[in-house]
Amino acid sequence: MSATDRYDIIIAGAGLAGASFGLAAAQGGLKVVMVDPQPFDAQLAPSFDGRSTAIAFATFRMLDAIGVGAAMRSHACRMDRILVTDGRRPGAATPAPSPAFLRFDADEIADGVGGEPLGYMVENRRIRTALAEAVARAGLEVRAPAAVAAVETDPGQATVILGDGTRLRGALVVGAEGRGSRVRASAGIEALGWGYGQSGVVATVRLEHDHGNVAHEYFLPSGPFAILPLTDQRASLVWTETTRRAEALKAASDEAFHAHLMRRFGEFLGAVTVEGPRFVYPLSLSLAERLTAHRTALIGDAAHGVHPVAGQGLNLGLKDAAALAEVLIQAARNGEDIGSETVLDRYARWRRFDNVTLAAGFDAFVRLFSNDLAPVRLARDLGMAAVNRIAPLRRAFMHEAGGATGDLPKLLKGEAV
Repeated sequence: MSATDRYDIIIAGAGLAGASFGLAAAQGGLKVVMVDPQPFDAQLAPSFDGRSTAIAFATFRMLDAIGVGAAMRSHACRMDRILVTDGRRPGAATPAPSPAFLRFDADEIADGVGGEPLGYMVENRRIRTALAEAVARAGLEVRAPAAVAAVETDPGQATVILGDGTRLRGALVVGAEGRGSRVRASAGIEALGWGYGQSGVVATVRLEHDHGNVAHEYFLPSGPFAILPLTDQRASLVWTETTRRAEALKAASDEAFHAHLMRRFGEFLGAVTVEGPRFVYPLSLSLAERLTAHRTALIGDAAHGVHPVAGQGLNLGLKDAAALAEVLIQAARNGEDIGSETVLDRYARWRRFDNVTLAAGFDAFVRLFSNDLAPVRLARDLGMAAVNRIAPLRRAFMHEAGGATGDLPKLLKGEAV
């Protein structure tokens, strides 16, 4: 075994969560290697997956702290207001808000003029590029393309065996390779979950009128329809439909797709032009029964995959990454074995409640809004009207969406570990 085969942490997955965790851990002095089945330069592809992500303001503090935020800032669109409407039919932009209407405004929670927004919308390709460049600058080792064939753990170390037979050894292996995590399966950790029978149709559009940094979310019986502001007078659309209808929309002609789109979009932002391809993503919930096992920890979608209704998937994953990095860095400074059960239990206790409660909350939210039953519609409309009228409750929702509540890791406060 050569010296280069021994690490503190082996990270399976070099995507958004894995690369962010790798940068955070390396900043704290830990030696890491990332393994990913995709060529790493694929992170720089101009249209990698078509998606955009809502980044909570606390999460953006973390990205700044690990040296990624500066490269993303010119591509990040502030979300200063979020307007939520409960609707029953196409034609989302109705002239007057009903009582079933919520307005969240960053000015209500800002510390002063020019304060933090509710969040930022950033295209995933911009996040991936910034992370890939930061990984290269930091000199982090990346084995890609390389497949994880097996994971072995014994009392003293974890061993990751790659498809070509290479063996990587370290104190800990971190599963960050998504919902089909090989690391999770190797550790014998079961995942609970179910599909929603829905898919998200994702597209980018150019607008005739300025969106004013306002995000719009309309809850229709088939699922949410979101118009999310991007830079350069564009918006990201996340259009939830039954999986059958979503596939039909993807296959439709450009003219037919545009006609269906405008029935929901309305004309309040003027002419709308679709830019680039459409993508369809099946929607489901997945939750690992445990976050840790022997010399193993899970972060991101390997630990929890949630419905995108609140745009919190990546934020949850990066909060995992920040918490795990902080626990491991502090343990290493104290001379502890970072892969020990005692150390990993600290991470599991920190993140388990937040992950489970938020996943359950998002699931309940989807079920509450993705139907048109009269009693349910009345209950949710009354609830929305109440939140809209009670300022402290509304501010609490905004702080939660901004990721600034609970026991935050230092990175989410913008502090180095």
